[in-house]
Amino acid sequence: MKKGRKKGAVALSGLLLFSVLASACQSGGSPTESAAETGGTVSKDGFPIVEQPITLSVFAPSADMAPWDTMPVIEEMEKLSNIKIEFQTAPIDSFPTKKNLVFASGELPDILYAADITPAEQVSYGTQGQLVPLEDLIDNYAPNLKKILDENPNVRKSITTTDGHIYALPFIDTTAVWYRGPMWYNGEFLETLGVEEPKTTDELYDYLKRVKTEDPNGNGQADEIPLTSVKLDDLRMFFLGFWGIYNEVYYADKDGKVHYTPQEEGYKGYLTFLNKLWNEDLLDHETFSQTDEQKKAKGAKNQLALFSDFYPYFTLGGTEETMQDPMMTPVSSEIADTPVYGKHPGMSSNGTFAISVTNPSPEASMRWIDYQYGYDGATLWTQGPKGMMWDYVDEATHEKKYLEVPNGGDREEFRATLTPNYGIVTPGVNIPDLTNGLRSEVEDWVVQQNEEKLVPIAKIPFPNVYLTNDAQTEVSALLSDLNTYVEQMEAKFVTGQEPLSNWDAYVAQLKKMGSDRIVEIYQEAYDQWNSENAQ
Repeated sequence: MKKGRKKGAVALSGLLLFSVLASACQSGGSPTESAAETGGTVSKDGFPIVEQPITLSVFAPSADMAPWDTMPVIEEMEKLSNIKIEFQTAPIDSFPTKKNLVFASGELPDILYAADITPAEQVSYGTQGQLVPLEDLIDNYAPNLKKILDENPNVRKSITTTDGHIYALPFIDTTAVWYRGPMWYNGEFLETLGVEEPKTTDELYDYLKRVKTEDPNGNGQADEIPLTSVKLDDLRMFFLGFWGIYNEVYYADKDGKVHYTPQEEGYKGYLTFLNKLWNEDLLDHETFSQTDEQKKAKGAKNQLALFSDFYPYFTLGGTEETMQDPMMTPVSSEIADTPVYGKHPGMSSNGTFAISVTNPSPEASMRWIDYQYGYDGATLWTQGPKGMMWDYVDEATHEKKYLEVPNGGDREEFRATLTPNYGIVTPGVNIPDLTNGLRSEVEDWVVQQNEEKLVPIAKIPFPNVYLTNDAQTEVSALLSDLNTYVEQMEAKFVTGQEPLSNWDAYVAQLKKMGSDRIVEIYQEAYDQWNSENAQ
């Protein structure tokens, strides 16, 4: 089992690094085609999308790895569709500010792409008439997306606002398991100490204690760090599941009852356990001050026993073939029916694509984006054109192979010059066929670990629901203050600055700040969502 570790960074594959007037949407043509304001008719299937070339403007965030208009994917899409795209991009960090300015100015692009349009923004800008309702366009001009939504009705419901309209499209991945990267054990430590994976919080505590006292890295120094984190952000949701809690803020249990997590007894159990680890120096005392880079530096020195990351070798070093460090199996606590795990809802963002009311051809725009919701288009946009980064081994089964990167460069950096799909959540779909033959052995191993350890206890904590403008405004104001208070008190409880004997006073303060109102609003929204999906 034990292997030597080679240090070095390995790039993650593209798919794993991986959210008006109704008349504006109505079709005015025949059952097979509709008149567009420019470019002649809009075809409902096949290419080109329009008979004569048209130009549409797109506003998007960019990782600035290469100009979008020169990328092979964009050039290929223009040849296929007869639609030229004029890109207006902003750096990822400043994009939210630029997006707000665009909406405030009223000078809208035709399309917003990878724009992370929040549910509140969809409701606000949609009801103000700045975004086109998309549901009729989907039904008439998006066969790929319509098929997905028909097969996954909860996804359709989760992108439909309270006024019955869809204003933005999601990135869909119905096979996704993680909200965040999971926890990993240092396999070398497990082997050295002769320990099987813990199954309960008591067994976990005993193991971490042994890590602290028995020198599993064998360097003769007491430098092992049993558990580390970055402000608890990378372990919170995973650990909360040990006490029966599915999510960090609010969630619906198996009976459909909504809970506000920070006032639950399970949350108190979570705090009590971490406080015990802190007091015995089993939880890294730099947790609330260190960066992710500092955490990884400790992993590179083989000091860490339990940690969170996308892959274990991202923290511990090694190669993509290193599979000695097992994913942590969530452990049970004194609370019945534990552990649980909050599963990814199947949409990484529900606001990745929108059409503005000034768009001259919503039909053509919908056809253009629908290509990314089918196998061919998703392959093009995630992997680039065939023959550049990949080729088929067997086209009939969609099995692919990677080609040599020009000049021996980094594959992910090369991919970033082929497609805009880099560093941002773009519209489209993830299906296994996209990476058939391209997945590494460790990627397949992670899928197996997910299926064995997480999927059997996983449940989507809460569907994507839309609130009315008034309710959204109220929730945003309440959570702004509550989140700040909870974050401060979490750190104080864990480090002992605030004794857990003050729990009742803490809960009383949460209720005074509106926590029960959060439950009331989301219970009503959940019940409404649930009843509509049952119809």
